[in-house]
Amino acid sequence: MRKHVITLVVLTIVFAASALADSTREDDMRRMQNAAEVLRAIERAPDKAIPDKIMQSAKCVAIIPGEKKVAFFVGGNWGKGLVSCRDASGWSAPLFLSMGGGSFGFQWGATSTDVILVFRSRHGLEKQLSDKFQLGADAEAAAGPVGRDAAADTDVSMRAEVLAYSRSRGVFAGIDLKGAVLQPDDSGNNAFYGNADRTTILTGGVPTPAGAAPLLRALAAGTGRAEPKTTSSR
Repeated sequence: MRKHVITLVVLTIVFAASALADSTREDDMRRMQNAAEVLRAIERAPDKAIPDKIMQSAKCVAIIPGEKKVAFFVGGNWGKGLVSCRDASGWSAPLFLSMGGGSFGFQWGATSTDVILVFRSRHGLEKQLSDKFQLGADAEAAAGPVGRDAAADTDVSMRAEVLAYSRSRGVFAGIDLKGAVLQPDDSGNNAFYGNADRTTILTGGVPTPAGAAPLLRALAAGTGRAEPKTTSSR
């Protein structure tokens, strides 16, 4: 037992350090590519993916590809991703972000899971622009319904500002992420946008980096909304 606990502590430190460390430009480019692939997977799973109506009404969509989870009695989640919001011409340049959270209970193992967060209200967008916020506390969150023709018709889903989904081994499912904390990843944002503030980025005030074009095309295909035409080479 003691050996397992020590192993957990070591893994926790490794994953936490990885999540907090500054990313390189190569890391950020790979993050955009992986996020685009997660969104394209929605189109390839017409009967078991996020419902069309939910994607089409989304105000913002966040993708955390390959979120890491490690657990042995006390668990934790860490991941880095991006979020884009609707603007006047389609979808904004993506803001880099990180997500972390913990859990308690009888559990063990280590997994890597893609996470998608669908923001359904302007309030959710405003919270996203703050330094950080906690799902379930600063923004009401719920596991989203799955199935192309499904609808968010439960009381919880109707009230939720954020619907959360996971994709593991190609299968989409709703996921409970209450307690998870989202915050901007300044290393990626500074590298791509310089001194631009978060509001400017997510409201379409900066050109879309050329490397983000596949991501925004995938987002547009999944939501029925064209991506911005203006791109930069950064």
